Amino acid sequence: MSNNTITSTNYNFPGQKDVYKGKVREVYSLNEDLLVMIATDRLSAFDVVMPRGIPYKGQILNQIATKMMKATEDIVPNWLIATPDPNVAVGHRCTPFKVEMVIRGYLSGHASREYKAGKRLLCGVSMPEGMKENDKFPEPIITPSTKADDGAHDEDISREDILKQGLVSEEDYVQLEAYTKALFQRGTEIAAQRGLILVDTKYEFGKTKDGKIVLIDEIHTPDSSRYFYADGYQERQDKGEKQKQLSKEFVRQWLIENGFQGKEGQQIPTMSDEYITSVSERYIELYEQITGEPFERADISDIEARIEKNVMGYLSSKT
Repeated sequence: MSNNTITSTNYNFPGQKDVYKGKVREVYSLNEDLLVMIATDRLSAFDVVMPRGIPYKGQILNQIATKMMKATEDIVPNWLIATPDPNVAVGHRCTPFKVEMVIRGYLSGHASREYKAGKRLLCGVSMPEGMKENDKFPEPIITPSTKADDGAHDEDISREDILKQGLVSEEDYVQLEAYTKALFQRGTEIAAQRGLILVDTKYEFGKTKDGKIVLIDEIHTPDSSRYFYADGYQERQDKGEKQKQLSKEFVRQWLIENGFQGKEGQQIPTMSDEYITSVSERYIELYEQITGEPFERADISDIEARIEKNVMGYLSSKT
């Protein structure tokens, strides 16, 4: 592995209980109640992790998520305690809910593909007739998905099935829906200040050991959300043109054009150094557009050692 991206980690922190490796993040459980979450530079699309990392991607996702957690903590409590390193978040250990709360303000992405296939019901929610791709829904719709185990695809699921299968209790689910709507409203307002439209996004929640529901993982990042540029949105819609977007949809489109959609037997196309650099630059652009602040590149001469030093320093300061 080249040391200017971090695509896997193998730390041994004091009090370490276990490690969970997700598609992009690696989560270390320490003692009874601490989690150390490391955002790697891995790139995932169509639920498949690409062979090469993207420089600065982990830092970008971690720092956007941190800023957005702070910008929403007055409306929804979250798991975050500290960010001792550009790629690291430390927070309270929670038991995650087995569903992801996806909320859509516009007919885009997966919803649009389903709509084009003739479906007017998504996760038990009806979509109006006569819409075209990227049109705004009359009201945002919540279209949950199951949280798949490694390697499996997340599946659409309705509120009725979530309750019927006992994945979430009704009382908790009502709370999750309320939090999801409040976060999306705030995310929409933050995006508007930056000349952006928050099109759709997903939130993950967990329960702390004292039973409190909190927001976990990432929020309003280009990996978990889709953004359009507000300027010219309506003109593009009226002319039937593609929207100018800020999300990793550009990677998905490149993969589709190169014959890959995560289906059985398909080969992941080779990403050249130039392409990797262009993806890294797009992520930096995303960061600056979403936060309205210049991106400060962390020292990536040896990311693994830097992370270890910063996390160990943080943990020893807490003991």
